[in-house]
Amino acid sequence: MSERKTRRQAALAPEAAGTAEAVDSYAKSSPQGAGDDKSNGNGQAILSSRSGVEFTPHENIFLFWPNIIGYSRIVLAIASLYYMPLHPRTCSILYSISCLLDALDGYAARYFQQSTRFGAVLDMVTDRCTTSCLLVFLSSAFPRWAIVFQGLISVDFASHYMHMYATLAMGGSDTSHKNVDKSRSWVLNLYYTNKVVLFVCCALNELFFIALYLLSFSSPLLSPQLLKPLGETRAAAIQTGAQVNSSVLRQLFTNPYSAGALEMARANKMDSTWPWIMAGVSAPIMALKQFLNVVQLVKASKWLAEGDVKSRREAGLPKKSRKNT
Repeated sequence: MSERKTRRQAALAPEAAGTAEAVDSYAKSSPQGAGDDKSNGNGQAILSSRSGVEFTPHENIFLFWPNIIGYSRIVLAIASLYYMPLHPRTCSILYSISCLLDALDGYAARYFQQSTRFGAVLDMVTDRCTTSCLLVFLSSAFPRWAIVFQGLISVDFASHYMHMYATLAMGGSDTSHKNVDKSRSWVLNLYYTNKVVLFVCCALNELFFIALYLLSFSSPLLSPQLLKPLGETRAAAIQTGAQVNSSVLRQLFTNPYSAGALEMARANKMDSTWPWIMAGVSAPIMALKQFLNVVQLVKASKWLAEGDVKSRREAGLPKKSRKNT
């Protein structure tokens, strides 16, 4: 066995030597010398030439672990929206897991060294969309306060868009939106650089809206319709469910009303004590988060305005008008 292995190594020796000589010759032919050869840490040489081309393994950004976690968040968020009208417990669990995974994708990005701009944008877009969908439901659950929830959605989207655009336009495409200089805003610097502060603010902000969602099913104080008896006619309608004309749709999408009747009855009997406690504890942090959104919007607007002033000066604007002589 060892003799056969020795013969095989002897046969491959000239080929290996030829390859080594070719690599060595390629490296020496470079004006920068053999010292320009690099290693990727896996025993594979990466050759650099005058053209600057490096032979590195292909990476699929879309399959990075942080981005896969981001896709999972989207699936969970969509599932929570499906159960949102009639299944408060199921919806709250799915929505909460989706929000908690927001912290896990950042940890995965640092652990696997897979921080990407696509991942950062995916994370921010997912956060904005999920919160907005919940606020839209709260607008329908509490019509009197719909304008407040609409305002929160607008400020949230506007502040993050303005901040992201200002960072890219003024700081450069390689600058992260979390790199906020203290001289520009110390409170935003603390918010984005301190992971504990960032997690607490985001988590309790979502917790407040989840608490309001649960109170819409359990608190007669906020939802007076819970005090009204269901009635035999309405109960029969819920048990029967909405009729779907297409048999194909009836097979693909099961009727949520018949399945949700029992859940609705349980929700009406839900004790509102814990949702009220959750809302009371998280309300100050929610208010702080909205204040930070306003600060972020104002600071980003001023930063863009400073850039506009500088650009106009460099362009010589405003140009003095010449009077006709």
